[in-house]
Amino acid sequence: MSASDTHRTVETVWRMESPKLIAGLARLTRDVGRAEELAQDALVAALKQWPEEGVPRNPAAWLMQVAKHRALDAVRHEAMARRKQEEFGRDLDNDPAAMADVDAALDDEVGDDLLRLIFTACHPVLPQEARLALTLRLLGGLTTEEIARAFLVPEPTMAQRLVRAKKTLSDAKVPYEVPEGPELGARLASVLEVVYLIFNEGYAATAGEDWIRPALCDEALRLGRILAARAPQEPEVHGLAALMELQASRLRARTGADGEPILLLDQNRARWDRLLIGRGLAALERAQQLAGSSPGPFLLQAALAACHARARTADETDWQRIVALYGILARVTPSPIVELNRAVAVSMAEGPAAGLVLVEALAAEPALRRYHLLPSVRGNLLSKLGRHAEAAEAFEQAVALTRNAKEQALMRRRAETARAAAG
Repeated sequence: MSASDTHRTVETVWRMESPKLIAGLARLTRDVGRAEELAQDALVAALKQWPEEGVPRNPAAWLMQVAKHRALDAVRHEAMARRKQEEFGRDLDNDPAAMADVDAALDDEVGDDLLRLIFTACHPVLPQEARLALTLRLLGGLTTEEIARAFLVPEPTMAQRLVRAKKTLSDAKVPYEVPEGPELGARLASVLEVVYLIFNEGYAATAGEDWIRPALCDEALRLGRILAARAPQEPEVHGLAALMELQASRLRARTGADGEPILLLDQNRARWDRLLIGRGLAALERAQQLAGSSPGPFLLQAALAACHARARTADETDWQRIVALYGILARVTPSPIVELNRAVAVSMAEGPAAGLVLVEALAAEPALRRYHLLPSVRGNLLSKLGRHAEAAEAFEQAVALTRNAKEQALMRRRAETARAAAG
């Protein structure tokens, strides 16, 4: 294997295993920031050693072992952490059960370590946006740049938020645990939002060579199912589970043979996973029973996904109901992105001209200035109206704003098609 191939392997392993690695190290060190540093140290070691020595048979276990040894070395050589040294060193060196626990950290079948990490990062001591950003960093494996794009803020601003968040957790000595009772409910909304952000990064990656990252979707689904079992009376937990199951049902149809994106209305619905659709509709029904007349945002989004799941063909989609649901969602959680999605639904129900009016009204929205789907949607509507030269410019704007290679290629193709149609 060449050095470049090895580096790509290291990057792939890191993307897949870093959440479990950080979660296991956080349980051992009781310090989220320190756990991330140790995991990064292990990554650097892999980048140095694997090209020379070859990729180990169990790369994830290799990373954990390196990180564990570095943690022990650091604790043993920090005079200020003498008490922690004795406790940590005794547990790891003298307690075989503790050692076995470390080795099993990467094979955590029930997701408890990952849930502990999410609930720790979502502690109320942190502001809401810091909770979301930190968990995306630790569990989603996203870079600071990717998270900044997700929050539509400059990268240096996001970097400062992440540093402050880790320091705040460390200074407050936040316990590394899944809370029970009322405290569980108090943190649940943040946790659900984070799990869905992780799912979304898998469903439509913000950057990189791949448009979808199924491993992230699978992890978010697993965490959502665990949360539904832990909080069975919470309608939004079941709403999120329903939403993720229904969206995950389309994953096989979302890309072509070369990984190129296939948009919703062009997908082969025979490839949609009927088992996941069934699970999603059952979870949606449970959420609706629990919520009654007060649906939350995840329940409403699941209801939107169900409209697509129930349509056997794109032409059978109930766009009027989708427009109505987006109207309710906009009242429950006002957002320019919700309004952009509503504009798309209006264009399907009432025609592209009606949708374009709504899209143009969003052009000055500060939160959407760096959001690539705004010019993408605008370009699509302009194409339908025969305004091909303007559509090409809009698609080119989308190319400049997205950092995902597959999505860039799609937008370039659409820009070229519009240019050709414009003559």
